[in-house]
Amino acid sequence: MSGLAGRFRGLPLRSRLALLVTVAVALAVAAVAVSCWVLTRAQLRDQMDASLRSLNVGRVYLDVTAADCNDGRTRPDGETSPGTTTVFVQIIRPDGSRCVGRDSTPVVVQDSDVEVAQHLRAESLHDARTDDGAAVRVLTQVDPDSRYTVTLARPLSEIDEPLSKLALLLTAVGGIGILGAGAAGLWVARTGLRPVDRLTEAVEHVARTEDLGLRIPVEGDDEIARLSESFNSMTASLASSRDLQQQLIADAGHELRTPLTSLRTNIELLVRSEDTGRAIPPDDRRALLASVKAQMTELAALIGDLQELSRPDAGHGSKVQVIALHDIVEAALERARLRGPELTFTADVTPWYVRAEPAALERAVVNLLDNAVKFGPPGSAIEVALRGGELTVRDHGPGIPADELPHVFDRFWRSPSARSLPGSGLGLSIVARTVGQAGGEVTLGAADGGGTVASVRLPGASTPPPDAMPPGAPTLN
Repeated sequence: MSGLAGRFRGLPLRSRLALLVTVAVALAVAAVAVSCWVLTRAQLRDQMDASLRSLNVGRVYLDVTAADCNDGRTRPDGETSPGTTTVFVQIIRPDGSRCVGRDSTPVVVQDSDVEVAQHLRAESLHDARTDDGAAVRVLTQVDPDSRYTVTLARPLSEIDEPLSKLALLLTAVGGIGILGAGAAGLWVARTGLRPVDRLTEAVEHVARTEDLGLRIPVEGDDEIARLSESFNSMTASLASSRDLQQQLIADAGHELRTPLTSLRTNIELLVRSEDTGRAIPPDDRRALLASVKAQMTELAALIGDLQELSRPDAGHGSKVQVIALHDIVEAALERARLRGPELTFTADVTPWYVRAEPAALERAVVNLLDNAVKFGPPGSAIEVALRGGELTVRDHGPGIPADELPHVFDRFWRSPSARSLPGSGLGLSIVARTVGQAGGEVTLGAADGGGTVASVRLPGASTPPPDAMPPGAPTLN
């Protein structure tokens, strides 16, 4: 059985579908044919039994004498269907002996016939056989006038022959139906699987050529159409992902080229000074080393940002925990004050607990504050507030033009006015990614009176949930 199942699974889908349709139709045709034959047989037998019961036993006259029991005869009007119906007549005695009517074929006497002759039962209706083995239908009754027990029998060949012809007819019709079902099943399989063939060809084409621009025409709204739409959506997403990956590589290469070029130039100057023995003035040497250090710091930051952006959007659920956003803001403020000692920081922070990755969320908040420090003029104020789950960071810098606001969260995008400042253009991209993973949203816009205000909204609560860590537990470094 398992071998048949294995061979069936090894067939092509089209062949399996056609075979299943053929088998289903064959079973249905067989069930209908058998039911038709059985019902017809039952109807014919009921009609034969009714014809036997319709015969009037009293009209069957038998001349029976003690000397000769074989001179019995039936009156001509005793025939029920002249020329077509054959009825065998015989008398059953209580001892089981019989007296066969003239021109009748002897029928084997059964116990039920003897019981009728012995007046133990009113009648007996059953199948029997003649002495020469022919099957007959037998009705044994007692004639109320003569008190003879008379057996009337009709050959079952009268219904067996029509049943045999009916069986042949049903077999022929069923066979033709099954063949037609097989052909129809194969046609249905080919027609129904034609969209699947197109989809298969498209997948093979994409796998062979990596052409993600291929689209499959969508027809109708059935399962195949939904599958085609899903395939088109998948290839579109893959194409977009590949384009973003290529853009990321190109942008990363462009951003890495500038600090690497500066590093190479400065290091070549230092090496040439050592090789030629011509010392660089101390002030110039200190400036070169400071530039090398700054470029290395910028490279390290850029690499860190790239690593952050290269992480998948899912798969870090084990790092998510309930954390105190206000503690993260306070820690980020301490770092921002060190980076902008000439700026004034004001903070209005109220407790707020969220579910997020501590390190990623701290990095996002630090990026927001670094962005404000970068554009805040010396002596200006950076205003930070956390109220009801909304964190706002406002600076008093030059602001961002309205036409540039839609691009501030794009990777490697930098405002023309900020290209001379340090940075990779990835900070706000990391903020948008982290806030989105935490279920929040971030916006950047112009502040009243000048400058820029960044707003981050994160779902959470002002008190930690029961399953959260204690508010004083360390979550950040």
